[in-house]
Amino acid sequence: MPDVGRLFGVERSLTGRFWSLSATDEDALRKFALQTGLPDLVCRLLMLRGVTADSAASYLAPRLKDTFPDPSTFQDMEKAAGLLLDAIAENRRVVVFADYDVDGGTSSALLARYFRHWGREMGLYVPDRLLEGYGPSPEAFRHLKEQGADLVVTVDCGAAATAALEEARRIALPVIVVDHHLMGTALPETTALVNPNRADDTSGYGHLAAAGVVFVLLAAMNKVARERGIAPEGGLPDILQWLDLCALGTLCDMSPLQDANRAFVRQGLKIMARGQNPGLRALADIAGIGTVESVYHATFMLGPRLNAGGRVGDPWLAAKLLATDDRAEAIALAEQLDGLNQERKAVEAMILEQATAQAERQIEQQPGRNVIVASGEGWHPGIIGIVAGRIKDRFHLPTIVIGHGEGLGPVAKGSARSVKGVNIGDAISQAAREGVILTGGGHAMAGGLSVEPERIEAFSDWMATHMGAFAEARAEALRLEVDGVLAPAAATLELCEQIDSLGPFGQGAPQPVFAIRDVRPLSPRIVGQNHVRFIADDGSARLECIYWRAADTEAGQAISAGRNVHLVGRLKENEWNGRRRVQFEVVDAADAASN
Repeated sequence: MPDVGRLFGVERSLTGRFWSLSATDEDALRKFALQTGLPDLVCRLLMLRGVTADSAASYLAPRLKDTFPDPSTFQDMEKAAGLLLDAIAENRRVVVFADYDVDGGTSSALLARYFRHWGREMGLYVPDRLLEGYGPSPEAFRHLKEQGADLVVTVDCGAAATAALEEARRIALPVIVVDHHLMGTALPETTALVNPNRADDTSGYGHLAAAGVVFVLLAAMNKVARERGIAPEGGLPDILQWLDLCALGTLCDMSPLQDANRAFVRQGLKIMARGQNPGLRALADIAGIGTVESVYHATFMLGPRLNAGGRVGDPWLAAKLLATDDRAEAIALAEQLDGLNQERKAVEAMILEQATAQAERQIEQQPGRNVIVASGEGWHPGIIGIVAGRIKDRFHLPTIVIGHGEGLGPVAKGSARSVKGVNIGDAISQAAREGVILTGGGHAMAGGLSVEPERIEAFSDWMATHMGAFAEARAEALRLEVDGVLAPAAATLELCEQIDSLGPFGQGAPQPVFAIRDVRPLSPRIVGQNHVRFIADDGSARLECIYWRAADTEAGQAISAGRNVHLVGRLKENEWNGRRRVQFEVVDAADAASN
């Protein structure tokens, strides 16, 4: 790889980043192209993503039959399948206990639809983020027991709910845990625990979202049912018809798009485009999408609306919407979620403005600061994680956003997002061990915490000191990897099609990023709330560009002022009123005159 910061001579972009052009071995590239018969650009992009010539075909066209996990390799998978089939046969009351995000909602809907095919209806329980927090609680399990539940299945939660599972055992409430989150070596005592990330699981599918684990569980149930010689009237369900839910959960949980996940999403998007799920169809109509056929539609149009209930409203709405077959009910639920999403965006904008101002002051007062900690009274715990992510993306620093007071209880709640190379979960866990905060933890890129409001400033100081050890890693996080250099004249629909052939794009399968040298922004204008739309002109060709959420940034202001800039971004095909055209989505800009 070339030395960092040398692409176009850019040592520091207008967002404070440096650009590095990814390199491939030209001899290896020629061999790759000869072996696969693919265009040079596609070969180069595949090589940069670690794809070999032998695996190129399966990467570009992943098939479920080649990548689908063997259910028997998961600890407790077939045991759980058998217990659920027993419950169906005995007409026992089964309740699914789901997390309040998209992964939890899709997981619960998959189980509900499977049970309905057998003529059984599952109960549903989704905890309230404000009142109950994340995952099962002893109180929730006692409530379900009192309501007549014979069996509870937790999805996308439960693996770490030790106190709740102990209470379930005490009150003789059988619980099957279906989860995917990391857990320790000590396993809680429960009826069955399906989690590819439990210490003794050797399936190798720890990267599955909960929806993926549940989808494999449905396959296991069909397998066990065939072995027992049982089936509902009309035969066993074709679970492939519900692959749209599996794909949606996988995408919205940011699970890496490799092997099975890649096939789930590639095939699931095709099913999603058919509009067979009444809930997704209604939500897409309200969102003005038309046909849901892309990762963008699923992740950035449907996902936020489905999450809105768990963030600022009724946490049950998404799970109900995805499970219903009633068109009228689906429309009503979709309208509620869309309204809550509008409310969420308004609350987010208010918190983001205040938190950004705090971040700017911290950086101004401490230019070498390696973490941002912002806090405010009444900042909703369902929104602070989104805001932390926005600020992290803007300043390229690990960010923690904390809300307290005004109906949020006596304890402040915080959410963290980090940059590559800085393990924010470990830092928060250490703060908890040292008594700086009450509780907290997470993983490398995200975390959560609780802290006494009067201790927020002390925690901020502790984090600033602790994060000093990550200065080198933080600097590396400022590197922006560029796949290639592009001229505006080369940005054609044919090129877009070549790039799209590498999809689906997502976590672990990044969309290609290209750099454009020295263009003048023409006709810049603000669209939406703070997006910048303009035409990039290099003197010989022009290219339509959009820079999301950039109007109030230094980069956006440089473009609006018409200064010559270098750009880094992604090529997208855009269709409007039947006209197809290429659009460049800018992710960074640098002054051309100073380089």
